[in-house]
Amino acid sequence: MERKVGSGTATVEAEADGTFVLRVDGSLQSQVDLADPSRLGFEYVRRIGDVADALAPRRQPISVLHIGGAGLTLPRYVAATRPRSRQIVLEPDEDLTEFVREVLPLPKRAGIKVRGTSGRAGIGAVYEDSADLVIVDAFVREAVPANLVTTEFVAECARVLRPTGVLAHNLIDGSAGLGFVRRVAATVRAVLGEGVVLAERKVLRGKAFGNVVVVASAQAVPDLTDAGRRAQPPYDVLSLAELAGKAAPLTDAEGFASPAAPSGTFRK
Repeated sequence: MERKVGSGTATVEAEADGTFVLRVDGSLQSQVDLADPSRLGFEYVRRIGDVADALAPRRQPISVLHIGGAGLTLPRYVAATRPRSRQIVLEPDEDLTEFVREVLPLPKRAGIKVRGTSGRAGIGAVYEDSADLVIVDAFVREAVPANLVTTEFVAECARVLRPTGVLAHNLIDGSAGLGFVRRVAATVRAVLGEGVVLAERKVLRGKAFGNVVVVASAQAVPDLTDAGRRAQPPYDVLSLAELAGKAAPLTDAEGFASPAAPSGTFRK
């Protein structure tokens, strides 16, 4: 299936393993298993699933705000593992959402509400102290938008989170010194306090380009050490303080976007 959407040409293709892969202009966006939404194929998505699993037991409803929607993989996961959860998704490409709903339909009474707005524009309308989990997984042309990694934006996430709520923010880096994720780690730490980052060791050592998931809370973050060891491939759990080092927090005035990925990174 193929359709022109606001962000480009969207395609959904069936894979040999029974899943469906969503691409926009050839760039991988989501992998969805309609028969088993609890199955998470992308490695970084599985890490965010681990955060949700550590935050609350299975079957216990939670309230989740998703910044970025695409194929709605994680909203489907939460709905399947924690029925009756309340979920809001901020996804600006309404044509893409319509296409996804048509070819990858959501389960009935999934409790997933999609708002056609960007994360930065839409988060201001989300009630204070309303979310157990805020998931930020948004890209524009294979880059993390600069306005979703600043002190001002993280402060909005903190406003929406409940006192024990958790932020899970998906980033990318692989540049020498990991300058981008270090500054985002410093930003999140300045607003929410201590937390951790989840990533493969080769990425944290600057030897490969990949995903880095920042996890933080105003209170203690869930212990993800065992989950990291069990994962395939395994991922390291590193403190925000260790990653941030002496990096300075980012602000709206800077416009510091994520580094460009090597050609083909998001097409495999």
